[in-house]
Amino acid sequence: MEKSKAIFRNAWPYQQDKMNLPVENVEAAIPFYETVMGFTVVSKKSSPYNTAVLSRDDIQVAISENGGDPAQDGCFFEVDNIVDALEELSSNGLEKKASDIGTQKHGDSSWKVFFVVAPDGLCYCLGERQH
Repeated sequence: MEKSKAIFRNAWPYQQDKMNLPVENVEAAIPFYETVMGFTVVSKKSSPYNTAVLSRDDIQVAISENGGDPAQDGCFFEVDNIVDALEELSSNGLEKKASDIGTQKHGDSSWKVFFVVAPDGLCYCLGERQH
């Protein structure tokens, strides 16, 4: 039986633009997004700088060689099931444990979350809204 996969519903950037996330080398970064995060490359462009648009479920993000600092950027991904998301990414090679899931409050909402730091330095928070 195939493991259930989380559905990625929304992506909110930490800085201004989820379609312009800074990486040093797009080609070197892509395998992590495809293999571990479950994204597919839907397009690439080289002008004004190397960029790859990545898609999964209901969201798209893009990584770009735009000169920005990856350690200062990333996205919050809303998923439908945080446990499925962690199990899926872990089975894809991410080194995380279930104990890495925590709870955060944002306004009136409570979220179960865990963090992923990509090899390119970008940080992602995956979260499931709690009702």
